[in-house]
Amino acid sequence: MNEQIIQQTKKWIEKVVIGNNFCPFAARELARDSIRYVVCEQKNPDIEHLEVLLEELKELTVNQAIETTLIIFKDDFKAFHSFWGFVRTCNQFLIHYEYEGIFQLANFHPDYRFARSAADDPANYTNRSPYPMLHILREASVEKAIANYPDAEQIPQRNIKQARKEGLTRMKRQLKDCFDL
Repeated sequence: MNEQIIQQTKKWIEKVVIGNNFCPFAARELARDSIRYVVCEQKNPDIEHLEVLLEELKELTVNQAIETTLIIFKDDFKAFHSFWGFVRTCNQFLIHYEYEGIFQLANFHPDYRFARSAADDPANYTNRSPYPMLHILREASVEKAIANYPDAEQIPQRNIKQARKEGLTRMKRQLKDCFDL
């Protein structure tokens, strides 16, 4: 089952993230096979999910061959608002364990919704994924990528424009297609 979840996630990266150029840096890491995928099966987000996060932060610290990690929550955080609360806790966790400035977190969710956006805004699909996920990024790699990419600060706005151009029906289909293996 976990291998299927990982394959669905890889398909999402390939078809949605790279296919729509939402992250111009993802293709390189996918091709290099430098993305670590961890399916979190723990059921206690207050403790065990944070333990998984800490384990992955430690793994990235010692294993430079891994560029980034996606922690995939297959059974938890069905509601976006509960996941958003967990993400805030995780960011505080980075500070507490002195990983702030070394790593940063991005997050994705099947029902991701930007503040003040309509639920059916295609722009939300720039951060919608097959499963709730935490994405651990190396801060130094992010800074290097941004420094070498023209107009990097425009990426979020460009992504919103692209998703809206594709339209709600197409964005929904792209996400749904990730489950077809």
